[in-house]
Amino acid sequence: MSRPSTTDLTGDQPLALLARKHWLVSKPSKTPTAVPELWEATQGEESEYSLLLLEQLQALERYLWPTYHNDTSSNQHVLLLVLLVNTKVEEHLPSWELFARRSEEFAGLFRRVLGLSLDVSLPTAQRTEVLVFLVNAFQSLDQGIVRKECASLVSVGVWTNLHSETVREEKLSKSLQLQKAWRASGKKFNTASPQDQARLRFERSWLYTLLLDFLDRLYDAEASKDIRQENLLYCERFLELLCDLLSQFPTRRYIATLLQDLNLIPAIKLSPLYQDGDESALLREMLGLLSHYAHFPIDDQTGKQLSRAEYEAAHNGQIAKLQNVALKLHPERLKILVLANYGSLSSREELLGHTKVLSDDELVELCSHLGLRTTYPEKSNITLDRPFFEEMLASTISREQEYYTDELAGTAILPTEASLYAPALLRLDEYSGARPLAIPKQNLQYLSLGDLLYRSFTLARIEALSSLRSHIGSVLKTLSPRMGGGILRWDGFSKFAIPVGKPAVISTLPAKVGEEGVSEVQVEVALDVSKLQEGVRREWEELRMGEVVYLVGVQPIEKENKSEVKGKQTLLTSAERAGVKVLRCGIVVGVLDDKGRMLRRDDGDGGESLVNGGGGRPRQRRLLLKLDAEAYKSDLARVAAGGKDVYDSINLVIRRRPRENNFKPVLESLRQLALTPDLPVPSWLQEVLLGYGDPAGASYKRLEGRLRKVDCRDTFLDWGHLVEGVGGKGIEVGGEADGSFGPPYVLESSVVGGGEGERVGARPSKKRRRDHQDDGVAREEGGETLRVTTYKPEDTGPYPGDVPKRNTIRFTPTQIEAITSGAQPGLTVIVGPPGTGKTDVVTQIVSLLYHNHPGQRTLVIAQSNQALNQLFGKIVGVGIEQRHLLRLGHGEAGLEVGEGSFGKAGRVESFMERGVGLLGEVQRLAQSLGAVGHHGGSCETASYFEEVFVRPGWKRFWDGVEGGADVAGGFPFGGFFADAPQPLFSAEMSREECIEVARGCERHIGKIFEELAAIRPFEILKREKEKADYLLVSQARIVAMTATHAAMKRREIAGLGFRYENVVVEEAAQVTEAEGFVPFVMQDGKNGGGGLQRVVLVGDHLQNSPVVQNAALRGYGNLEQSLFQRLMRLGVPHVVLDAQGRSRPSIAQLVKWRYPRLTNLPFTSTAPEFVRANAGFRFEYQFVEVGEYKGQGETEPTPHFVQNLGEAEYAVALFQYMRLLGYPAEKISILCTYAGQRALIRDVLTHRCKGNRLFGMPGWVGTVDKYQGEQNDYVILSLVRTKGPGYLRDVRRLTVALSRARLGLYVLGRREVFESSLELREAFGVLFERGQKLGLVTGEMWPAERGVGDGVEGTEMEGVEHLGQYVYEMTQAKVKALKEGGGVLPPPAIAGRIEDEDEGEGDEEEAVGGELEELEDEDVDAMA
Repeated sequence: MSRPSTTDLTGDQPLALLARKHWLVSKPSKTPTAVPELWEATQGEESEYSLLLLEQLQALERYLWPTYHNDTSSNQHVLLLVLLVNTKVEEHLPSWELFARRSEEFAGLFRRVLGLSLDVSLPTAQRTEVLVFLVNAFQSLDQGIVRKECASLVSVGVWTNLHSETVREEKLSKSLQLQKAWRASGKKFNTASPQDQARLRFERSWLYTLLLDFLDRLYDAEASKDIRQENLLYCERFLELLCDLLSQFPTRRYIATLLQDLNLIPAIKLSPLYQDGDESALLREMLGLLSHYAHFPIDDQTGKQLSRAEYEAAHNGQIAKLQNVALKLHPERLKILVLANYGSLSSREELLGHTKVLSDDELVELCSHLGLRTTYPEKSNITLDRPFFEEMLASTISREQEYYTDELAGTAILPTEASLYAPALLRLDEYSGARPLAIPKQNLQYLSLGDLLYRSFTLARIEALSSLRSHIGSVLKTLSPRMGGGILRWDGFSKFAIPVGKPAVISTLPAKVGEEGVSEVQVEVALDVSKLQEGVRREWEELRMGEVVYLVGVQPIEKENKSEVKGKQTLLTSAERAGVKVLRCGIVVGVLDDKGRMLRRDDGDGGESLVNGGGGRPRQRRLLLKLDAEAYKSDLARVAAGGKDVYDSINLVIRRRPRENNFKPVLESLRQLALTPDLPVPSWLQEVLLGYGDPAGASYKRLEGRLRKVDCRDTFLDWGHLVEGVGGKGIEVGGEADGSFGPPYVLESSVVGGGEGERVGARPSKKRRRDHQDDGVAREEGGETLRVTTYKPEDTGPYPGDVPKRNTIRFTPTQIEAITSGAQPGLTVIVGPPGTGKTDVVTQIVSLLYHNHPGQRTLVIAQSNQALNQLFGKIVGVGIEQRHLLRLGHGEAGLEVGEGSFGKAGRVESFMERGVGLLGEVQRLAQSLGAVGHHGGSCETASYFEEVFVRPGWKRFWDGVEGGADVAGGFPFGGFFADAPQPLFSAEMSREECIEVARGCERHIGKIFEELAAIRPFEILKREKEKADYLLVSQARIVAMTATHAAMKRREIAGLGFRYENVVVEEAAQVTEAEGFVPFVMQDGKNGGGGLQRVVLVGDHLQNSPVVQNAALRGYGNLEQSLFQRLMRLGVPHVVLDAQGRSRPSIAQLVKWRYPRLTNLPFTSTAPEFVRANAGFRFEYQFVEVGEYKGQGETEPTPHFVQNLGEAEYAVALFQYMRLLGYPAEKISILCTYAGQRALIRDVLTHRCKGNRLFGMPGWVGTVDKYQGEQNDYVILSLVRTKGPGYLRDVRRLTVALSRARLGLYVLGRREVFESSLELREAFGVLFERGQKLGLVTGEMWPAERGVGDGVEGTEMEGVEHLGQYVYEMTQAKVKALKEGGGVLPPPAIAGRIEDEDEGEGDEEEAVGGELEELEDEDVDAMA
């Protein structure tokens, strides 16, 4: 299906003409006269296209909703609203906010939609669309107007439809709360007016009526083929709705009982439509998902997840009830059933075998006494025969649904060809939104932590398999396999694959106790590397232990046979149609050289290093692999049964990049967590994570453990900063101070006016929660007074290195609020718009936790290595002892913090080096005291020296001081401190000052021995891994890693007994739900300890979300929703940083529509770089219209690989222009919105600029998605699209794109594409206020002397060719000047980064040029 283009929106397309006639005019029509024409346009074969076009023409916002009235609007009008809302949801656009302004009308609209859902006269296709609307509504319960309308449909009132009063009373008797809710529901109905009673009656019966209609469709055996197909699509959507209702606790509470009462699952299984061959495959998959949720082990009233024992006890209770009924009704004929054990009756065959002795009527009577429904309305199509009642009985009594963790435990993580190309997974690749998918969704809430992990595991596994399937397909396409002369030939080459022979089994281990087959299989695969380039060969040699490679048996389908094969699709598996006959996974044990020696060894830091890489160009390497034991057992069984050996078919080994191939440890961690019965998640956090209870329940203001006194240390710079930072709270001076005084400040809080009858930390009343739930912004419950005291910081020693580093940032009031919250126990959520100092806030929080809680550890998490390194680098610089810092993961190599390494191996080495230096100090101290001997020989001897010499020396000294002795004269360590930068004592010092200096010296010496005591275990431990593990568990107090690393290493880290109390997550809005949860459970609860006390999440849900490659998982499964975004949807209190210091105020104004409260720090209006104009440019930001170039705009060589040659040439020419004016290359970034454009710009830059001393390469070239969290002085942005806005309709991307530049932003695009989009109108409105022809200023060089507000005449560039010619002439003039010795070269380009085409990460480019003292003529000619 083609999507509407800009031409369709602005041209003579009938719908566009209709829009310009009725609503895209200055005075839009106020009557819905165009509805019939719009309805007609949406009912043809091009209905999907028409809906997309109407959505982009803003028909919903500007015409259909403004002209809608409950009393007068037609059903066609209602259905058009339904269709356009569905379209917006499918396009991931805001869908419900529009209706909030007319909430009463929306309530009426919703009731009419409910009525249409039951209207049997409505065509099935239209009722299906109504169902989609309702699915979308129940997935949007965070919207108040939607939640209000949906709540009454799933209330306890639906229990009026249960088949028996006795059954209902039995359910109600289980809970007093249930009885109260039922009585309240009855009272509400009885006291209502007749009109309201009719409404309540409809709401209570709505779902029940829908369910009966759904069952009738399933059993409509006489329907025609077309109607049957329509019924199938309807039933699939209806099952999606039921899955959504059961997967959220508020909607599940009463609905689960209703579905059970209707015997829904057995009824579906026996229906003709369910059993209708391959056509109903998706329906059967959807029922499997529904069955999972229906049988999920949870108490539907309390929300408590049932343990396995409780789940089995409930099931056994059903069996006991059956035996009691059987004993009462048929004691003789069912005697064996009565005496049978629970295990045997859990078997369907055993159970139904016992009931064969009963007649049909007796079987019905048995079911009735069990409390099962045995009658349905007379007009129902359900066939109530013996198989139906047997299925009903078996579904209730036999154990057909195991405990959910059994399914997880049995799910293979390593794929085979069958699981990788399973039809259910291939359906995701073909997803268009027309049909649902049988996968769990991530939405607002989860049933339990187990449910959260189940969904996370399932979706992550599907994403991993989808990515792997895509990779294998790409590799095979590149290799171009074909059969020639009966031999498999490879016409192409891929660096990710090497043809191989059959793997050789070299060892097997016997099965473990209680298992069968083998427990481990090792094979060897010979790799011919003789023809590989050195770089590619190195990549194969650097395969790490534990990585997964893929052994593939490729069997291409010959072109001449494809037509024949196409007619026999059912005879080939999905894998064979893809050319894959066999797929097995191998886990790398090692890579051997041609002599059988291991090439790599463990380096002690979770990595490996090359040990046998030399010796000339090798011809062969051998890959030692561990096969998937379960798959191998199945293969052996197949051979034993007479089948073929699949390993004979293997002819290719495929690898992936490590960062793309980490799914195995991540999935293993998620599964292991899901199988863990008691996760170490504190109770104060659990309800918020699941989405229930008070959203503010985890805030420190609600917790009883709130700290009343907090040492703010260096957070405030002075008294004025304190007054400004506390945001109007009362300040009371405490202690002996009088009036204002300097830092450090200790703040003691006392809340007053919290409300009558409320205590601090108590949950507020329902009314107050409702009033404060609108925006979720954190608020004080009442007036708060801060009692401020101070103290004199301890003297830590006489050397400059002893003086702790201090904060110099003047934090804003909202930053202070965020820091204060982060220092308290509980959950802190910080929203940081672009440039608002998120990293500085996090650094200060970590510093306060480190200094104020010496016994606690903090886990620091970020989504990317780059962000983590930036944060860790700042943490290193805030006065935290380096011995307490640890950075885990391979990204530590990119950490730039001066000398030293902060990885495991580097920290151990630093400890040992530090120990040598400290022992030298000990020996010097011994010499100064005249202690004979080698006291600095080891940590042990140093400890002995301290105990025998140092401590007694201090004791004698302090005893003397207490007796009145002279401090300076009696100081015994003066010789040791002789090298201090200034004398310890002076005549001007008072006695108290001298004593404080002596105390500082004591602390200095004490710290030496304290550090040596910490280093001593490293002398004892011999193995590097033991040292590294000890460092993590016992020494590191701030441990940093990426979210992916945490998920990969969770079991290993927790298994070491690692404990921590605080978690700080940076870039939290870019971390998936699963990887966002894992940092909370990186420790085992059974190991004891205080457990998690603080969680600080920092991010911005209004910028980019987590990266999910599969479109179906991203859209339908909502896998791109982060935990951070979900908490924001739930209304969790949060602090929004509101002052930016990145950009000029005028550039920051471009995202003001997204952040209405965002202000600018004062220095952005006064600092020279911000007030100075951009040399050579008329404006500091501008939208530049780029028209057709060489007769074309955007092109798409391959799907989603969008390019625009005109914008690429314009961007490069603009970069060249800036370089010619003297702009530093590293201060310029070129961004684009598509990977295809990035590749094109890279090619143009390589051709025109790389290696050219005049230009060089920009500081960064890449996509917007990879540039979040980054900034540069000047940004050239290519929007690429000329037919439609494309991905930029997701305003999160646009927000990132417009907020990266500090001083200059130049946006290249097509105006008509973006001004027609409702979502983008505000963003581009400010940009479009200026002319769209690039305005240049002549006669200026960087940096300019002109002010940014100074008026100046400019020269406008008419297009790409004009700018190109302009730059060419400038280049010629520059070269001529250089030849004549009168020109100045621009500064050399240094280390530009280009986002790698494959990996999407920035790689360092080789620096171009250097200092050039003399230019030869031929060199200057080359520059031209």
